[in-house]
Amino acid sequence: MLPTRDGSLRLFRFSGIDVYLHWSWFIVALWLISTRVENYSTPLWPVAEYLTLFGIVLLHEFGHALACRQVGGRAEQIVLWPLGGVAYVAPPQRPGAQLWSVAAGPLVNVALVPLLSGAIWLAFHQGWAAANPDLGRFLIAMNFINTLLLVFNLLPVYPLDGGQILRSVLWFFVGPVKSLFVATGIGFLGGGALLVLGALMREIFILIVAAFLLYNCWRSFRFAQAWKAHLEAEARAAAQAQNQDPWRMN
Repeated sequence: MLPTRDGSLRLFRFSGIDVYLHWSWFIVALWLISTRVENYSTPLWPVAEYLTLFGIVLLHEFGHALACRQVGGRAEQIVLWPLGGVAYVAPPQRPGAQLWSVAAGPLVNVALVPLLSGAIWLAFHQGWAAANPDLGRFLIAMNFINTLLLVFNLLPVYPLDGGQILRSVLWFFVGPVKSLFVATGIGFLGGGALLVLGALMREIFILIVAAFLLYNCWRSFRFAQAWKAHLEAEARAAAQAQNQDPWRMN
């Protein structure tokens, strides 16, 4: 249920990483921009709002990708789609490498908070927002959206960044498989709660996000089951080979 470059438009390549835009982005863009038109005096500002939102998302995904490269992993592709962005990264199978690759994304949003807050202060202090109220609304909206993305992404709900950070930390103590089981278990609870919230609020977007989280939790849970079974089979085979070794000494 993750977007791929199939059906996507290649935008550019930076530092060996190709950036793609999925076709569904345009459909949702038209809808969301239309819902924001009434907040501004001209439609250009909601368009700028949406483009800036995905500029923030893209910086977030580059945070993941470049951090993965830093620890010796592979990161060659980012796909933007209506639910945000996906950086296809393959960090080394070490908890520290996984943790840094995941945490670097939210850290980009953390770095943007003082920059956007400073821009708001400057716009109002210099009178730019008074002269152009749309500019003040735009900067406030971008600061709010960036903060919202940061808080939402840090929820300990797998596969959000917060859930993956939790899994990486647990990896230090219980190993890769058990940590994935725990993280996906918490993810099911969080996704279920979000599903109930979306149903109560009758918000289709929240329901879509909840379904996305639950589906990917299920995929990761099944992967953890297969991984555990594989490790157990390897252990049994190793034990059997040791028992059958004619040179083994008791």
